[in-house]
Amino acid sequence: HFARSTFLDSVSTLTKERPTMSDIEHPIVLTTQGRVMGKTKAGVQLYCAIPYAAPPVGELRFQAPQPVDPWDDIHDGTRFGPAAPQTASGGMTDRVDPVWNEDCLTLNVCTPMADDSARPVLVWIHGGGYRTGRSSIPWYNGTSFAQRGDIVTVSINYRLGALGFAELSHLDGNLDTSGVNGLLDQIKALEWVQDNIRAFGGDPSRVTIAGESAGSFSVSTLLGSKRAEGLFHRAIAQSGAAHHTMRKTDAQAISNQLLIEAGVSHVSDLQARGAGDILKDQIRVDRWLEQQSMNLGMSAFYPSEGNVVIPDTLLGAHQEGQGASIPLMIGTNKDEASLFIMGQVDEAALDRQLQGFGAGSELKARYQAMFPDFNLTQLATELSTDFMFKIPTLRLLEQRAKHGSEDYVYQFDWESRQGHLKATHALEIPFAFNTLEAAGVREFVGPGDLPSHVALEMHDRWIAFIKGDAPWAQYSLSDPQRMHFDEQSTLQLANEEGRSAAWSGVR
Repeated sequence: HFARSTFLDSVSTLTKERPTMSDIEHPIVLTTQGRVMGKTKAGVQLYCAIPYAAPPVGELRFQAPQPVDPWDDIHDGTRFGPAAPQTASGGMTDRVDPVWNEDCLTLNVCTPMADDSARPVLVWIHGGGYRTGRSSIPWYNGTSFAQRGDIVTVSINYRLGALGFAELSHLDGNLDTSGVNGLLDQIKALEWVQDNIRAFGGDPSRVTIAGESAGSFSVSTLLGSKRAEGLFHRAIAQSGAAHHTMRKTDAQAISNQLLIEAGVSHVSDLQARGAGDILKDQIRVDRWLEQQSMNLGMSAFYPSEGNVVIPDTLLGAHQEGQGASIPLMIGTNKDEASLFIMGQVDEAALDRQLQGFGAGSELKARYQAMFPDFNLTQLATELSTDFMFKIPTLRLLEQRAKHGSEDYVYQFDWESRQGHLKATHALEIPFAFNTLEAAGVREFVGPGDLPSHVALEMHDRWIAFIKGDAPWAQYSLSDPQRMHFDEQSTLQLANEEGRSAAWSGVR
């Protein structure tokens, strides 16, 4: 986090002809909304908490993002802004619960220099199950992309949970975007990039969107949405594809329950309710949903279908070739679900898991045959990894391949030295960003020397892709080349026919 400087010094620099130390330490950029003062650190310029939309508060709660009003003074961009309202996450990438505020629609820009260079741009969409997360987590620090790749990194906040995704259009016709406002926030941020990134030394015609987990679900959704067309030119999807949108009827049933849990009968009452109270209502909706037999395969308040972002179904959009002309780097981690499966799994728990997947004994038998040495906990981890991440990724690749897509596939195999985690969910992030020394990483990497050589291998491949190059051999259905990142990274043929067939008709 960066110290706040006095505006007096920064204002005085505007009248001087030659750059001073103050200019260098606290550079000022003119955006379409007004001036922003940044901070120079490690030879890289950082501009924090830049508003890209009006605060979504009061009457704007549950509405699509609106234009931000211009400002006359200089916006202090030396400190990160608050996260979107969220419940405590228990901390994968955060060791402390973030400060949140409903006035959260800001982004951060990390650039080698705010000059007239036209550098490639990376726009990072954080994960957190559409419930938690923020743009300012140290794992997402763009310094190495700037120093090593001459890339401008933009990290964005977007609305989360019920405030970002409660589908309320059946209760109020003016809220027709309410089930996808969090995605419209992302699109609004991408529009800001088109309008402003030149001033930060970036090229608006070379934008790569990237994200992990729910950020990767978002990337897959933006790829499949006409509403986002033209706002980006390449995409990176880390652990997440196109199976994570909700039928409108299911989303509306969940929103009906939100009103019940809040003890209100009108959306206007929900708009007047405190954000903290809505977070508590959200937790009660989660408990209610656990008792239902909806088999959604996702939590409450995921993006819904039947709106301006996802007019029909997301999978259908990809089947029709939407987004297939955009080069895609996509992959999963070998043991994604080890983060979510704690303790030992017994037979009854495994059967409940399969039931939740809409599957049964046949899928279980197939996996027992494919992995004869696995105990029940290992089987549960493999099944859950495949249900949530690997099978959706394979299905997306199958659909894109029909339209001659350019795809690069990876698997992160490097195993944490920390207990049972192995190559767990989100572990690849500090490798891709080259941020192994960031707060919270060591707890997940485990003891011993940091695997910097693995991080640099991955990071340089990400840089190559963002710059428009092929990071490794292209993937096709007839020649499924997949890069495996490990102590020794190797290109291998991905033989997933058995796994794919096992889920046929289920996922």
